[in-house]
Amino acid sequence: MIAFLTLCYIALLYLLVRMRVLPDTLFVRLSPIGFSILLFLFLFVPMQWGAPFGPAVVVRPSVAIVPNVTGQVVSVDVEANKLVKKGDVLFRIDPTQYQAKVDQLTAQLKLAQLRQEQYAQLAARNAGNRFQVEETQANVANLKAQLADAQWQLNSTTVRAPADGFATYVALRPGARVAAVPLAATMPFFDISETIVGVQIHQIHMRFIEPGQEAELTFKEFPGQIFSAKVSLVLPAISQGQVAVSGSAVAPGPISPAPFVVRLKLDDPKIAAKLHAGAYGEAAIYTSSMRAAHVIRRVMLRMQAWINYLSPA
Repeated sequence: MIAFLTLCYIALLYLLVRMRVLPDTLFVRLSPIGFSILLFLFLFVPMQWGAPFGPAVVVRPSVAIVPNVTGQVVSVDVEANKLVKKGDVLFRIDPTQYQAKVDQLTAQLKLAQLRQEQYAQLAARNAGNRFQVEETQANVANLKAQLADAQWQLNSTTVRAPADGFATYVALRPGARVAAVPLAATMPFFDISETIVGVQIHQIHMRFIEPGQEAELTFKEFPGQIFSAKVSLVLPAISQGQVAVSGSAVAPGPISPAPFVVRLKLDDPKIAAKLHAGAYGEAAIYTSSMRAAHVIRRVMLRMQAWINYLSPA
């Protein structure tokens, strides 16, 4: 952009000299060098914090689907990459052993409740032991708790979508055995209820960014288009500043000024819904500082949007 503005200045200078508005002197001939230096120092350097720019990526919350119970899969009801609603069935686990447990506890509970009534009647007639009544009450309460847990396990044999979204890479098939182990997830599920756009901004350019400020984005997925957004959050931490629990002493390592992450919210929810997770783009944030440079940044962002037609990277 500096080169473009300098060329425009040289063209204007040439016309003014040809029209004899300006003299053809050494100072006039060398003035484009000074013009470029002034542009760099007083416009483009302040623009970096007045209208910071950085790479952006679209992310969506994902859930690793892990069943609550262990068993053999009897059916897979979800299709890969097909939208489903919250509560729709993803797959089913053989419920036989869990149904048997529910039936067993149900029968035991009925017997315990009958015994409780009988002991209560005997105690009311002074023909029974009060301790036996309390013991049967505790037994009934214990069986009810076990039955509730068994019923929950039975219900968990039907694995449902945790939110509106889609499952991808569905390799699960009937006959496979799944387990309630976090490291043995069955499929990744993407939640489409929220579209998150993260922008990486160099630390030196972060000083004036605040929530609520205007931003613009362009994506490789939609070349030639500009989308408006707002700053929703400046993430207060990155991995470099994280202290992990460990049994070792501090191990000094390389430290670098890694970029911070700013979260944007697109103004148009329809566009947000169309963007694929992982979509790459560039974003500009317009702060309250150096407003004169905002026009230049807007032009540069639009130039990048048109370059997206030609450049895949």
